Amino acid sequence: MTLPFIDWPTPNQDARPEPADEINVLVLHYTGMTSAREALERMRDPVFKVSAHWCIDEDGQLYRLVPEELRAWHAGLSYWRQRHLVNDISIGIELVNPGHEFGYRPFPGAQMDVLIALSNEILARYDIPPANVVGHSDIAPERKQDPGELFDWARLARAGIGIWPHGPGEPTGSAPALKKGARGDGVRAFQKNLFDFGYGLYVDGHYGEESEAIVRAFQRHFRQARIDGIADGATRAILEHLLKQTAFSA
Repeated sequence: MTLPFIDWPTPNQDARPEPADEINVLVLHYTGMTSAREALERMRDPVFKVSAHWCIDEDGQLYRLVPEELRAWHAGLSYWRQRHLVNDISIGIELVNPGHEFGYRPFPGAQMDVLIALSNEILARYDIPPANVVGHSDIAPERKQDPGELFDWARLARAGIGIWPHGPGEPTGSAPALKKGARGDGVRAFQKNLFDFGYGLYVDGHYGEESEAIVRAFQRHFRQARIDGIADGATRAILEHLLKQTAFSA
């Protein structure tokens, strides 16, 4: 570890059920609280049973809460790429930000600089595929919104962290929009693409609340200018583009 950090130990941790070399997901969060101090105190309070491996303040100050070989309690009920309980196989990083409830705002440059440096060190330690660098909203789309539509996923991808729909402008598509209440083979095919990408949902041909929530999560990550839960042609084209861009494993 080359980055300077402050140790902020927490009792909210336990042993991983699998060896540390099974770590293959990096999950990014925002704290969603009014201050860094409040968030840090919450993550070491045994009453709340929440924590993360790392926390980065808006000024770039880095805190280590849980050693990476141990399991931090950051993901909760979660799913990604056919794996439940993502805490078991992930590293969790909290970014200090008040979140949607307390005045959501862009993530400062100093914070992003440290995140990129830390993420690169983590990726050097573990075999984490680009498609497994995700937000909390990706792995728990019906519960969470973080790190949200103001988070600069594109900058991370340019730094070699995660994936982004590269190309000349935003992909466009002529497929009809799918929205809540739609049914049929077109919905089923789109759901299958979401599932293959990593999201956990029933591929049943019914565009219900679950599909809508997952599309919102996808848009928060990959189409941040439009977050309405409607799978219009461009949203569907972006998903197809990402599926082609990255070779996914089970």
